[in-house]
Amino acid sequence: MHGPLNPAVDPAVAKVEVTSLLHRLQEGRVHPKDPYDLSHALVSALTGRLRNYTEVLTQDVWGLEQRVTGGHLGDPEQFLEEMFRARHGLLTVETMAALSREVYARMAKIQALGPDRGQILVEDTVDQFGRLRAMAHGQKDYLQGTIEFYQARTNTKMTIAAERLAVIAAVTLPITALSSILGVNFIVNDHTVYEPLAISLLIMIVMSIFVLIWAKRNDWV
Repeated sequence: MHGPLNPAVDPAVAKVEVTSLLHRLQEGRVHPKDPYDLSHALVSALTGRLRNYTEVLTQDVWGLEQRVTGGHLGDPEQFLEEMFRARHGLLTVETMAALSREVYARMAKIQALGPDRGQILVEDTVDQFGRLRAMAHGQKDYLQGTIEFYQARTNTKMTIAAERLAVIAAVTLPITALSSILGVNFIVNDHTVYEPLAISLLIMIVMSIFVLIWAKRNDWV
């Protein structure tokens, strides 16, 4: 019931619910009449712990969403790690709650603890896990929307940057083409030939301006 655990995890962590229930029994706050009373108390402690964990993750999700919409992201790699870590936590809670609910739903279906009080406790457990699953699922979907918004914004920035680089390449392309066609350097010679150099530079400038105007008319810039 309490393992196996990752060696890095304190073994006491796996016994939090059992230890809490034991203290309640010793203090007289719980008076079980049947074994399923203990089972229900133990499962209720577990769902309560998962619910508190979901609340903590919910606060993290809200903080992440505010940082995305506000543009205060900080280190992108660290921010992505925080988002996916929160999503993984919510996915874990949702999976645990969903699987546990199916187990107890089957017990409720066949009335494994009888038709009386035991059945009521089983149905309550089914309801607890069902609501916990819905809470985790809702927050996970909300966080997924935040992640998609962040990715869309990042992709848009990259697209705009690529368009600007394409415009720069297009504007400088006539210069490169003309210099390749001429195949001669008007400056590095025994002496500078000013007239051909001036004409070549003028043609380069005119061609670049023409390409820039064309890009402007096509909404590239």
